[in-house]
Amino acid sequence: MDAAAGHCLFDTDFGRAGLAWSDRGLTAVQLPESSDAQTVERLRRHGPARLPPPSVAAAIEQLQRHLAHGREDLTGIALDLRAVPPFYEKVYERVRKVAPGEVVSYGELARDLGSPALSRAVGQAMAKNPFLLVVPCHRVTAAGGAAGGFSAHGGLRTKARLLAREGASLTAELRSLVVRIGDPSFDSAAAVAALSERDPVLGALIAKVGAFGLTRAVATSTYDSLARAVVYQQLTGKAAATIFARVAALGDGEACPQPILLLALSDAALRGAGLSAAKVAALRDLATKTLAGEVPSLAEMDSMDDEDIIARLTAVRGIGRWSAEMLLMFTLGRPDVLPVGDYGVRNGVRFAYGLRELPSPETVARRGARWKPWRTIASWYLWRAVDLFRGSITTGVAPEEPGIP
Repeated sequence: MDAAAGHCLFDTDFGRAGLAWSDRGLTAVQLPESSDAQTVERLRRHGPARLPPPSVAAAIEQLQRHLAHGREDLTGIALDLRAVPPFYEKVYERVRKVAPGEVVSYGELARDLGSPALSRAVGQAMAKNPFLLVVPCHRVTAAGGAAGGFSAHGGLRTKARLLAREGASLTAELRSLVVRIGDPSFDSAAAVAALSERDPVLGALIAKVGAFGLTRAVATSTYDSLARAVVYQQLTGKAAATIFARVAALGDGEACPQPILLLALSDAALRGAGLSAAKVAALRDLATKTLAGEVPSLAEMDSMDDEDIIARLTAVRGIGRWSAEMLLMFTLGRPDVLPVGDYGVRNGVRFAYGLRELPSPETVARRGARWKPWRTIASWYLWRAVDLFRGSITTGVAPEEPGIP
């Protein structure tokens, strides 16, 4: 390396990443956090923000290519290991030999380093790895092919995306974190077969209903999706569609008026479209938080865990857990969401399993543990159980009268 210590951010297919360096090599590589400010916060202690010198710029280009295509050889990038304990240095040296598309277990690393008893120490070294990607700790898994952990933002979802980008063979657990319902890589037949094998009662329901038919909603932004959710809350589909069309007519006629325009509209105009006072307040809060950058974009949510997304979205007035879960299922296409508070899902469990009373959310959660990692698919079939009970089957959309926790 050829410069004083510093750090910088750079754009990648995964978002704005960052790294830090000294005169001996890289001192940290940081995958994108939930905001640039948080990414910088993790790098600041390594030195001030600077333009990258030629050697660092070359490393950045390699990292960008790797995150785009997954096959870049990063073993030539120099690292400054002075702050790393000697044992960690040995672990990192060994992990750097694991090529893209391959994985190794903590136990295998421990044996290579001299003793199976070192597995825990290897895990600690991976958890504290400051050189993400360059020391590819995402290629290290637990015994038996289990996912293990990953300390970078996004956790196992980011680990799964990295491995998928590199062409690694993924377990069902990791694959479910990468695929999206409706994407070419989503194998509904495999999901249905797994559910039927694990749960014969659900399997019998699946056989009655037929092919899985959930289709994802088209959304241009998180704002658009959440605005629609606010308008549709606690209304039948037909009534909600009528009111939403009136609200859209206050803008371009196609979608909810964009944040700046919505905030400029009077309460009277919004109430005149059919919105309640509570929904007007919710839409204004959504618009304000969107303009402030507090609502994650669709691209940002792609690397976030489901619970992190729910936490961010429910900070918006009028957006509860159910609305966030519907966005996860129908906009993002997440395959492992179980809205245990949804009346339709609970009623579906009641009908499918012959229960006398409506099961509690806790009961649904316990029963649904066996449906991982395909709980969205199970939820869709439970909604269809209600349709069967009513004597008709609808396909492709969420129930018109979902429960609102």
